[in-house]
Amino acid sequence: MLKAYKYRMYPTKQQEEMFSKHFGCVRVIYNWALEQKIKSYEQDGKAISRFTLNKTIPTLYKDMEWLKEVNSQSLRGATLNLDNAFTRFFREKTGFPKFKSKKNPVQSFSVPQYYKVDFETNKVKLPKIGWIKTKLHRHFDGNLKTATVSKTSSGKYFISILVDDGKELPDKQDFDENSAVGIDVGIKDFAIMSNGEKIDNPRHLNNSVKRLKVLQKRLSRKQRGSKNRDKAKQQIAKLHEKIANQRNDFQHKLTSRLISENQAIALETLTVSGMLKNHKLAQSISDVSWSSFVTKLEYKAEWYGKSILRIGQFEPSTKICNVCGYHNNNITLVERQWQCPDCGASHDRDVNAAINIKKFALNKQNLIGI
Repeated sequence: MLKAYKYRMYPTKQQEEMFSKHFGCVRVIYNWALEQKIKSYEQDGKAISRFTLNKTIPTLYKDMEWLKEVNSQSLRGATLNLDNAFTRFFREKTGFPKFKSKKNPVQSFSVPQYYKVDFETNKVKLPKIGWIKTKLHRHFDGNLKTATVSKTSSGKYFISILVDDGKELPDKQDFDENSAVGIDVGIKDFAIMSNGEKIDNPRHLNNSVKRLKVLQKRLSRKQRGSKNRDKAKQQIAKLHEKIANQRNDFQHKLTSRLISENQAIALETLTVSGMLKNHKLAQSISDVSWSSFVTKLEYKAEWYGKSILRIGQFEPSTKICNVCGYHNNNITLVERQWQCPDCGASHDRDVNAAINIKKFALNKQNLIGI
């Protein structure tokens, strides 16, 4: 089973310079490889493989000798990242790969092999760079795979180490109506369970939006190219990083609890990209980050042998009475409570939706009535 472990790095000034060289050289190779792929397709109508590109990289050393200063395998890792970008483009339609800019504050490079991790001294050794002070706060056992060094927009350095612990993913555990839960995500409440529990939306971005506006206003007044403008950018980047850390911490704690308490979790498929086109709700939807929440649920379910059940985005989970099945076409977004005219049952709009999500998902699994 593959797991990634992320650690904060504290390089010296000299090591930071080597990091910058690696970031720059990897970016150059990525852009060069993308250009070669585009030219090959336009001229010959064929795609050029990354293996062919890797064989061509040594010929670039004549005109760009500074490429020799960095780890050659990191350069070849750039062509692999480009291949993965094209794979996502063709399979997931996520957008055609773009050329990378050195103005982007977020930079990274990969180290496929020949690096070492020493937990006793809290250091990581990278080819061409040496031993780097690293906060190795979590221990792991297994075979080291690819490591990725990254720099955030706030100027911090991290290393993500992919480890194969040799374990197999556990088999999916059996579940029934009692061990499954339906979840309806929202904006007022972050998550509503079919058992009636509601998880408050922490609104991390909304809580910091006033401070963010102040910092952005200060940035707009700074002269372009000045050091004070760079400092203002750093302050904004640090605030965005704090918000992202708060959001991830909240979601990790919640998803871990949900996975440990239930054998199966039923969710509604949402097209977040389409929902973001609603300018009145776009900021609130971005703040809750449903996609990130679902991603965490999915990979943790794989780790522990739990099941994630899905229902279609057009299933009328909100409009159907979970008691008698009456379809209420007249319900609006403003109505948070409604009463079924057929059976008289009173419904909380979101709890009713969560119950129906669970019922629809179990019905597809032929588990209703167990």
